[in-house]
Amino acid sequence: MARGTLKKRKIPNQAIVVSPSMASSTPIKGLSLSSRFTFRTSFLPSVLLLFCVAALFYATSKITFGASSSEIYTFDIVNEFPHDPKAFTQGLLYGGNDTLFESTGLYRESSVRQVLLHTGKVQAIHQMDGSYFGEGLTLLGERLFQVTWLKKTGFIYDRHDLSKWKMFTHQMNDGWGLATDGKVIFGSDGTSTLYQLDPQSLKGLSILRKVTVTYKGREIFYLNELEYVNGEVWANVWQSDCIARISHQNGVVLGWILLHKLRQDLLSSRNTNIDVLNGIAWDREKDRLFVTGKWWPKLYEIKLHLVKGPYQGSIEEYCMPRRY
Repeated sequence: MARGTLKKRKIPNQAIVVSPSMASSTPIKGLSLSSRFTFRTSFLPSVLLLFCVAALFYATSKITFGASSSEIYTFDIVNEFPHDPKAFTQGLLYGGNDTLFESTGLYRESSVRQVLLHTGKVQAIHQMDGSYFGEGLTLLGERLFQVTWLKKTGFIYDRHDLSKWKMFTHQMNDGWGLATDGKVIFGSDGTSTLYQLDPQSLKGLSILRKVTVTYKGREIFYLNELEYVNGEVWANVWQSDCIARISHQNGVVLGWILLHKLRQDLLSSRNTNIDVLNGIAWDREKDRLFVTGKWWPKLYEIKLHLVKGPYQGSIEEYCMPRRY
């Protein structure tokens, strides 16, 4: 069954509750000045020993349990822009000069297009053959790379003329998401694997390296649309309203971006035909972040802010959908 036709999974509304942390220091009562000095000096070696043990434990725990310290982010909306509500967004990237490149899916409806940011107007489009289901998209130099669903093939387009294209093959299990750091291409296939692919290979996008993406030791499945942002790979997690910020070195999730309010606001405005959150684009020069979803009528520029203190809700339940 095509991913676009699976029934939608309802996501619980879990609010973030932030509370300030408090610390206090209480002096030891009943000691004179001289006895306090004696007390402190006599216990100094023990205190130093405890400090060393605590420091060693902390360092060890950071190495062993680093994934559990992932940061949680929410957002503010900076701008809202029109987005084609008929675009089943599968890949999104910022192309400069207030334009976006977008890959859309579904059989007989898939395309690659160049879109004006402020109006949502399609400037150029390449309509794909009806037998292909368009997926992730990335821009490396002057070439747009696109993968397709359920086929280990993809296409390369000239960014200036989308009608110019050629086919390539890849070695991932499937084609879901693509991103690049300007040297290698990162890929996802709907599993918990993040691939590094060689764009210069004559045999297609051959695999250079792959890591398993984890949070608190648990695999994160359904990695979907990708974006490379400030040295991290960001991934939409299909069937959730979350973006995982991933270290491409070891696959550890460095942080979570919770975007459930965007879809909830659209649904409350009677946009009942929308599908899941999908689409991340980053303007590196102006440090702007854009997100949208499948069949969403809006594209959002958002600004992230870190949640400080404890929060209610389970990341495992909210951002890690059960496997089908």
